[in-house]
Amino acid sequence: MKKISFWHRLLDLIAPRLCVVCGRRLAPSEEVLCAACNLHLPRTGFQLSAYDNVMARLFWGIIPVERVAALFYYEGGSKTANILYDLKYHDQPEIGVVMGRMMAKEFSEAGFFDGIDLVVPIPLARSRQRHRGYNQSRCLAEGICQATGLALYDRVVCRKRFEKSQTQMGRWERQENVANVFELKDQAAIHGKHLLLVDDVVTTGATITACARELLKAGDVKISLLSLGFVKS
Repeated sequence: MKKISFWHRLLDLIAPRLCVVCGRRLAPSEEVLCAACNLHLPRTGFQLSAYDNVMARLFWGIIPVERVAALFYYEGGSKTANILYDLKYHDQPEIGVVMGRMMAKEFSEAGFFDGIDLVVPIPLARSRQRHRGYNQSRCLAEGICQATGLALYDRVVCRKRFEKSQTQMGRWERQENVANVFELKDQAAIHGKHLLLVDDVVTTGATITACARELLKAGDVKISLLSLGFVKS
C-alpha cells in the first residue's frame, strides 16, 4: 500500500483534490480518479488481444503494427471525457502522467510492453505546444516510462506545421489533413528498434498513421500503438 505523507494529507485539507470525472473529493491515496470512477471506467480490454481488436483493425493493411491498445472508450460529452478535457484544455499535465502510469501498470500484466525499446509520443506543432504549454501525449509517455522503466525519446520526429482541427472531419478528410505533417529527425536512433507510439485519443487513426509512416522510413522498425482513449465508430 502506498504510504501517504503528513504533508500530503495536510495539503489535501488545505486544497482538496477532486475526481476529474465526478468531482468528488479524492482520498489521500487516490490520484485523478476516485475509486468508484476508476472501477466504472469503460475500459477496452484491448491489451488482452493486442494483435487483433477493433482499434488494431483500423491500421490493418495501412501500416504494419505489432500491438495496439487504449485504456478506455472515449465518448464526447460523457463524464469520463473530462479526463481528456482537463488534460488537454485545463492546464493539468499531471493527469497525463498519472493516467500513463495507470495504463502501464495494468497493461504490463498482459505483457504489452515486452520487447519494446523506446516510447515515442506523438509530437505537437510548436505553435500549439507554446499555446498549451505542454504536449499531452508526452505527459502520458512520461507516466508510462516511470512505471515500465522504458526510455522516452521525443526528438526522433517533429511536426512541421499546424494542421486544421479534425473534430468535424471524416476519416478520409483527416488522413488528407495530416498527410506529410511529420518529419523524421533521427533515423539512426530508431533503426532496428521496436517503438511504442503514444497518443491521447484515437478516432480514425489518421494522425498516428501519418506519424508511424514517417518513423518506418528509418528501416527495420517495429511499431506498437497506445492511446488513453479510443472512439468507437
